[in-house]
Amino acid sequence: MGSIHYERFISNEAIPYHELLAEYAAAIDKNDDSGMIKRLFFVELDALGENTAVHARLCEALQRQGERAFENSACAVVVYAQSIDYTKTFIKKFIYTVNRMGGSFIGHPAVEILPKLANFKTRSTAENCTLEEACVGQLKRLTERLADYQVLQKKTLKLLALHAGQVDMSTTLRLWHAIRQQLTVQMGDRLIIEELHVDEGTIYDCYGCPYETCLYFAKEKRCFYGGIVVKDLFPALESADIVLWVCPNYNDSISAKLMAVINRMTALYRNMSFYDKYLAAVIVSANSGNDAVAGQLIGALSVNKGFRLWPQFAFSLLANHPDDLERYDDLTLRIKNYVDMMHENMYKNMTKS
Repeated sequence: MGSIHYERFISNEAIPYHELLAEYAAAIDKNDDSGMIKRLFFVELDALGENTAVHARLCEALQRQGERAFENSACAVVVYAQSIDYTKTFIKKFIYTVNRMGGSFIGHPAVEILPKLANFKTRSTAENCTLEEACVGQLKRLTERLADYQVLQKKTLKLLALHAGQVDMSTTLRLWHAIRQQLTVQMGDRLIIEELHVDEGTIYDCYGCPYETCLYFAKEKRCFYGGIVVKDLFPALESADIVLWVCPNYNDSISAKLMAVINRMTALYRNMSFYDKYLAAVIVSANSGNDAVAGQLIGALSVNKGFRLWPQFAFSLLANHPDDLERYDDLTLRIKNYVDMMHENMYKNMTKS
């Protein structure tokens, strides 16, 4: 039988909702033969968006077990804040850190509780309920989705790699191709890989259509501005089980063209769920900032769009030029370790027949 492992990091028992969440977690009693540990974290943030108890918990886990600290865990987090700021910053860092230590995350893995429940106004209006009812409903749905989380169990998997680079110039793209080569050897015909080049002049950013216009076209999986997004991107995203983003670091962010892809995905997102799709990434920075790029992907695609994360979703490297790859004596081993990790997680999502 399945159950949820509940961890809370609060300064006093008067903090609302944590007892309610604990009751939901304790009441879960479902058939679950996956062997995964379902972890639900409740974290109170101070006025500066920090929690020293969580920091100590993660530091200890890293020191004692490293990349295996949260192995075989599916996770979600609830953040109770004393400020309207910092919640997203904390959530992205928390997810990235736990994920690097072997934890997977469900899609839409976080619920924020801001002062006066200010972030539930839109939902309370849409659901015709009070702010508190909207909040409680979100907490209950998060708990149930965590309890119901399972691997995919498919005969074959489809991976879509999105990039905006040229192989003779892009260090990140060259790195992905090295990963792809080994991944193809390990997975064979059980993995179908498609690459989509988001080329200059073929994709435009979202122009911010009125909500009703976007929703109207989304019902038919289209966008008002059409083009490669509707013709190639939407069908590729819809059929993919894993979407891998090839991301060089541009000012501690992903490129404008890849950001345009994320923005234009909203029309498809309004029409379908991404809960059964994994997010993966290859990230290269010249000097630092891989975590900033990874955090942006986590925030935009997992927290907001609902992609799930498997352990250690991002391969990160520091390099300023394609030739810099040659200075890594252990690059072959790093790639092998990442491919082994991807193979292991893909295998978990496949039927064994």
